[in-house]
Amino acid sequence: MLSFVRIGLAVAAVALVPVCLGSNAASADPAVRMSTPVPDDPVDRTADFKAWVVRFRAEALAQGITAETFDRSFAGVQLNARVVELNENQPEFSRAVWDYMDSAVSSARVEKGREQLQKFRHTLGRAEDKHGVPASIVTAIWSLESNFGNNMGGFNVIEALATLAFEGRRASFGREQLIAALRIIQSGDVEPRRMVGSWAGAMGQTQFIPTAFLQYAEDGNGDGRRDLWDTKADVFNSTANYLSNKGWQQDAPCFDEVRLPAGFDHALADISIEKSVRDWVALGITQVNGNSLQGRTGLSPDAQAAVILPGGHKGPAFIAYPNFKAVLAYNNAISYALAICQLSRRFEGGASFSIDWPRGETPILSRTDRLELQMLLNQRGFDVGEPDGVIGKKSREAIRAFQRKIGLPADGFATVSLLQSLRQTG
Repeated sequence: MLSFVRIGLAVAAVALVPVCLGSNAASADPAVRMSTPVPDDPVDRTADFKAWVVRFRAEALAQGITAETFDRSFAGVQLNARVVELNENQPEFSRAVWDYMDSAVSSARVEKGREQLQKFRHTLGRAEDKHGVPASIVTAIWSLESNFGNNMGGFNVIEALATLAFEGRRASFGREQLIAALRIIQSGDVEPRRMVGSWAGAMGQTQFIPTAFLQYAEDGNGDGRRDLWDTKADVFNSTANYLSNKGWQQDAPCFDEVRLPAGFDHALADISIEKSVRDWVALGITQVNGNSLQGRTGLSPDAQAAVILPGGHKGPAFIAYPNFKAVLAYNNAISYALAICQLSRRFEGGASFSIDWPRGETPILSRTDRLELQMLLNQRGFDVGEPDGVIGKKSREAIRAFQRKIGLPADGFATVSLLQSLRQTG
């Protein structure tokens, strides 16, 4: 997290679905019990965990955590078997970007968001006035992260982070976040039992990890506490403060749907490739309705932007402005940022996308197939590095090189048909 509330579950920049620590669109089931002890069997690590807690207590006290804070926070904490399971297992399947967008920007969510914008217009408005981040953007994040505060996760954050810190691939992250969580409790912002969140420690109605909380959480109602669980003013101000610090530009757009000119080099469509709006205009890119990008309200011609094709060259094309990048700092997944920006637009009365998704395409959705794709690309001389099942920048470049070789538009979009072509290519 951090890129904000995520610790980077290896989400590709053109991720089909954001699988991120703290996003309750893909996080803990609230019905999960607060404490799930490891069964009493031959692999029981309970004794080892208790010994670790004793050692960690000394470490925490050396870093300024009081004995009273530590003991109160760790009362009843056990090694959580569900956290161990989630930490050790990577999801096998993702979802197509259009399936994710259908859910994230559903008519029901849009209607509910408009209701919440009206209901909390004064509180949201104060956060917008202070930080320059639209109330509709904050509401969109609030919606996707916790369903407007209704699903903040079902894990005791201290227990979850202690389990991560005990051992495993996120032990370093767990220790850092656990100390930060103890500092939050020590400051009086929240009681340990109320500190609930995702299995990886993201907390509250907009899912801050503890280090992000310490840096960006705000007391929005002046009661001396930063309460992201039960105080809407704190939730909204903290979320807006985070985005403001990550470069949100007041009164500027987040993105536009665009029309690409004939003969456009699809290899230029990548979140990592930025040009000025003026340069994109010179290449023939217009708004999807044909209007020029020049003179777009709130946008400088010198603003840096990236063209993206989340569904490949057959789907809608977008130009992502600096504010889109600010949302990416919250969750580094293209689909997530696109959903947040489009939700904001729909909340304010904007229309759906003009170009439909290529629903007849079959994107690669399983990690097993992504690994095979990467291995085959390497074998065919298109270097992706060490296969990891993540279609990141290097993998997209390799896909584009292969697409050029076989005469396809080089959009870097990983599809089942592309995998089949690789299988047939010696």
